[in-house]
Amino acid sequence: MMARRLLPVMGVLVCGIGLLVACGRGVVKTERSPLPSVAAPPYACDHIPLKAIEMMTGTRDPVVRGSFDLELMGGIGYGTCTVYRRDGDQLKVLQVGLTAGGYSEKVKEQIETGAPPLPEIVPGAVGYYFKDKDSERNAAYALLSRGKAQITVQLEVGAAGRDNAADVLALMKLIAPRLITDAGAPSASPSSKRSS
Repeated sequence: MMARRLLPVMGVLVCGIGLLVACGRGVVKTERSPLPSVAAPPYACDHIPLKAIEMMTGTRDPVVRGSFDLELMGGIGYGTCTVYRRDGDQLKVLQVGLTAGGYSEKVKEQIETGAPPLPEIVPGAVGYYFKDKDSERNAAYALLSRGKAQITVQLEVGAAGRDNAADVLALMKLIAPRLITDAGAPSASPSSKRSS
C-alpha cells in the first residue's frame, strides 16, 4: 500500500530531476550584457572566445567543428568554425569563415543600398552587418573585407532578447584582428607610392 503511494511521488521526482539535467546543458538563460570587449580564453577553433559564442547564441557547451590556418593562401589564411547546439538535432547556430577573395567593391555596394557599415576594426578593411528582419531565429550577419581576405560571421540562431546585430559586430571586433594578417592587406597603389 505504501509502495503504491510512493510510486507517483517517485515518478514526479524522476521527471523533475530529468528536467533539471536537461536544462543544465544546451540552451542557457539569455544574458543581456554586451559581449566582452577583449578576446579571452577559452577559445573555439583557437580564435573565437567561447564566452562570446555562448552569450550570442544562448547555447552552453556547444559542439564546435573547424579550424583556421593563417599560413594558407599565401599568408591570407583560410578556415571555418561552425558551432552547433549539443541537443539531439545539433542545430547549427553560428559559422565564422575566413577566405581569400575579399571584395571591397561589393561591400561598398551593400552599404550604399542600406546595410550599416562596420566601424574601422582593422586598418584598410571595410564591412557591413545587419539583422535578418524576416528570421524567426534572430539571425544576423557581418562581413569584413580587407585586400584579399574576407571574414564572415553568420549568426544562424541568436539568443532571444539580445541585440543580435550588435552581437555580430562585437564578435567581428574580437576576431578580425586575430584572423586578418598583414598578407591580406591591400597593396599600395602606384599613385600612393609616388606621393610618399
